[in-house]
Amino acid sequence: MTAYILRRLLLILPTLLIILLVNFVIIQAAPGGPVEQAVARLQGIGGGAPGAGSDTLHSDSRASRGLDPKLLETIRRQYGFDKPAHERLWLMLTRYAQLDFGSSFFRGAKVTDLILDKLPVTLSLGLWATLITYLVSIPLGIRKAIRHGSAFDAWSSALIVIGYALPAFLFGLLLIVLFAGGTSLNWFPVRGLVSENFAELSLAGKLADYFWHLVLPVGSLVIGGFATLTLLTKNAFLNEITRQYVVTARAKGLSERRVLYGHVFRNAMLLVVAGIPQALITVFFAGSLLIEVIFSLDGLGRMSYEAAVSRDYPVVFGSLFIFTLFGLLIRLLGDLCYTLVDPRIDFATRQH
Repeated sequence: MTAYILRRLLLILPTLLIILLVNFVIIQAAPGGPVEQAVARLQGIGGGAPGAGSDTLHSDSRASRGLDPKLLETIRRQYGFDKPAHERLWLMLTRYAQLDFGSSFFRGAKVTDLILDKLPVTLSLGLWATLITYLVSIPLGIRKAIRHGSAFDAWSSALIVIGYALPAFLFGLLLIVLFAGGTSLNWFPVRGLVSENFAELSLAGKLADYFWHLVLPVGSLVIGGFATLTLLTKNAFLNEITRQYVVTARAKGLSERRVLYGHVFRNAMLLVVAGIPQALITVFFAGSLLIEVIFSLDGLGRMSYEAAVSRDYPVVFGSLFIFTLFGLLIRLLGDLCYTLVDPRIDFATRQH
């Protein structure tokens, strides 16, 4: 197992390199870069809107005419575009090898500091949403499998389908309307992760305030993954319950609880464990963006989106690096979870 983990960790390096290379090439071809936006602001053309085409914002186009060539060169040097693309790429990779992501073009801070500042918000949303989703969905899925075809199975499936069809951001808006001042109920805050007087609170008060702010955004994230995981767990158990080894175990006189949790659980949970990496990645890097915007949470998802819109390349690549690294490590964690559920699985014996 140790050798397998080491091989997977070593594969992370070329994977990160390829992803950075592909995105670097794509970004070089995208119009409306930081130089073009700076020129557009100087010329008063739409404030450098990212959606403007290259014919409007390119530094050699009409937007740059009338500007001092020395000023244009200064702008290019300021953003590092006075060097050829291959030199910029090599400089970026050598810095990334030292975990130096450079400084933001527009935020006036190092990318590392920005990521460390925003990471707790995204981690809070992702970890709690994933934890609650699994703690609720797995027992519910098992119960639905045991009582398959009953009234409980029917009405719970109806609620699950409704939850699955309801987008997380729309459910978040519904929660705001119902419980955050949209009606007579004003139980939960809708801005930030903590209150303004957080530093003045006691330890118990800080914990209560933190979880109080998390109720609505985490509830919004749980709704979609909750439905998927519940049905996955139910179907996995139904599939295993029909196997011959279950019939044999029951014929030997084992209790239903022993059959379900001593035999079926271990095999059925393999499919559920396989979905952990994808669930974590979805919550961390996809589902959290709109939730962070709706609830005014300053996390990685929101920062990455704003950086992409403003063409803040150091922040874009730094966030991409972190997202990719986390994604690869989470997938490795998913493989390790296989061995915890079923010790018979040994990745070290796999042929490569």
